[in-house]
Amino acid sequence: MAHSCGGSNESQQAMLAQQDNAITRSLGKIKNKILVMSGKGGVGKSTVSVNLALSLAHKGHKVGLMDVDIHGPDVIRMLNITGTLEPPASEKDLAAPLLYNDNLKVVSLEYMMKDRDEAIIWRGPLKIQAIRQFVADFDWGELDYLIIDAPPGTGDEPLSVAQTIPLVKAVVVTTPQKVALADVRKSINFCRTVNVDIVGVVENMSGFVCPHCNETVDIFKSGGGEQVAREFDLPFLGRVPMDPKVVMAGDDGTPYLSSAEESPATSAFAKIVTAVENRLPAVAAPVMFKAAAATHQGDCGCGCQSPKN
Repeated sequence: MAHSCGGSNESQQAMLAQQDNAITRSLGKIKNKILVMSGKGGVGKSTVSVNLALSLAHKGHKVGLMDVDIHGPDVIRMLNITGTLEPPASEKDLAAPLLYNDNLKVVSLEYMMKDRDEAIIWRGPLKIQAIRQFVADFDWGELDYLIIDAPPGTGDEPLSVAQTIPLVKAVVVTTPQKVALADVRKSINFCRTVNVDIVGVVENMSGFVCPHCNETVDIFKSGGGEQVAREFDLPFLGRVPMDPKVVMAGDDGTPYLSSAEESPATSAFAKIVTAVENRLPAVAAPVMFKAAAATHQGDCGCGCQSPKN
């Protein structure tokens, strides 16, 4: 029995090492990795992720969009992607991401499911492994930017991204209200704990654009995101006002902020995209380090790996 267990453990470690190598190869072709995160739900994080990816793609960059919100993936619906995952020709081949257009590739758990309304009821280890497979098992190819849409909070998914993808950087999304700002401070401290550099803070839903006169009214206040950025000495990327067209376009699968429409919201978002480009130019990929393993030698049996201090 002891010999069998040892053999099984050695086999598992060998598989993890092989996956680590695949992750390192994949990431070595990607110049910039951006984790879009928020402290709480409902702040428009997925809207920012999708439109950031599309805007960069419209500018001619090669972009990947990876949805690691395992329990509530929205990217596929927001882009109105109806395709399904095509299995690779052989076990040695990589799976192909969905092509939204010539410059944008998308991977999400939702398009791998037969029933997109089925609930995903997974514990941490399964989510960790899924995220590792999103990097290792898909043919991302050469990318200028990989945008990673994470669920709100500081749980398994953003932690797994931080451990799996060395040199990933974060864009933190908040709204101006005090409750959202309290939560975004936790996201900022999370990034500092796991050594993830922050590209900057985006203040979403900063005022409301009247559909009749196109003027902006501060319903939910404004300036809170900029205040937090100053508090933590972080770049403030900009504020995006609420616009009813953003909601309608998202439901229709035709993202609005990255469109050619002229409005306060699209103009504000265009400046944010330019700020991200300036801070993370599409230059040669830096030397990659070995990806963190998915397991550790602790006694908890959860399959996690605690961040190093």
